[in-house]
Amino acid sequence: MLHKHPRPLVLCGPSGSGKSTLIKKLFEDFPETFGFSVSHTTRAPRPGEEDGKHYHFTTKEKMQKQIEQGEFLETATYSGNLYGTSKRAVEQVQKDGKVCILDIEMQGVKQVKQSSLDPLYVFIKPPSIEVLEERLKGRNTETDDSLRRRLSIARTEMEYGEKPGNFDVVIENDDISKAYDKLKEFVVSNLIKK
Repeated sequence: MLHKHPRPLVLCGPSGSGKSTLIKKLFEDFPETFGFSVSHTTRAPRPGEEDGKHYHFTTKEKMQKQIEQGEFLETATYSGNLYGTSKRAVEQVQKDGKVCILDIEMQGVKQVKQSSLDPLYVFIKPPSIEVLEERLKGRNTETDDSLRRRLSIARTEMEYGEKPGNFDVVIENDDISKAYDKLKEFVVSNLIKK
């Protein structure tokens, strides 16, 4: 998994920071350049989610065994469910000659930094916790308890994300087009062969 392939791109940021929207725009602009590593999870599929496309849905027992066998680059537990990026998922994207995008949490970033993957790290941050709270409330998917939990995690992630040396670039998403322009400029100058 070293340098025969393009370097992967890790995007990290609090839930509601706009990572998914930015990743979607990258795929639209560069359909032949990027591939997405499909994560594993032990949570149940949500309506409309397909196994192998949105996630590899699995059991806790099976995933725990795969973790013990060293098959994952990173894993995290959220709301009692395991999530993780398998080495095979990243290798599959690289075999296709594409830049593998990993959308992972802070715990995952710390684990990937201990691996031989050597990706570029991008942190997407909201302008403030207050703006993030409004975005999350606007989704109408959060209970008061889950909102509190997400905001608490977001504070920790923002602290880590803004610490010099943890990421190659920090992009504040106060306006999605401006944030995308910054991301695109970073990606083009670092990953796309001219």
